[in-house]
Amino acid sequence: MTETVKSIAAKAKEASRKIAVFTSKQKNAALKEMSLALKQQSAEILEANRQDMKAAEEKGISKALLDRLMLNEQRIQSMSQALLDLVALKDPVGEVVKGWRLPNSLLIRQVRVPLGVIGIIYEARPNVT
Repeated sequence: MTETVKSIAAKAKEASRKIAVFTSKQKNAALKEMSLALKQQSAEILEANRQDMKAAEEKGISKALLDRLMLNEQRIQSMSQALLDLVALKDPVGEVVKGWRLPNSLLIRQVRVPLGVIGIIYEARPNVT
């Protein structure tokens, strides 16, 4: 059964509330698991991509666009590595960007918080984000 975008987005929004309170260690563990899952499921991903490529070719999609749509082991490896590259970065959540105290002693701070859910629809380039 194929899920709708609305259904997937609703699940993502629900999950985002739980993930928002994760520690850096928990987020990094999740990123590492996603990286591993990409590698472990590369055969299934490549098969789905082959089906997408076939359908695109049948619709007369240009060779340039087909190249942007195509996944291969190297592109999946790059996607996996990009997730690990995120682990190496400092977690920005909770970082105080700036702050000041008002004359009445009220402390105002701009603090980085989780962004939430963003939906992106691509015509091609599944490996970019």
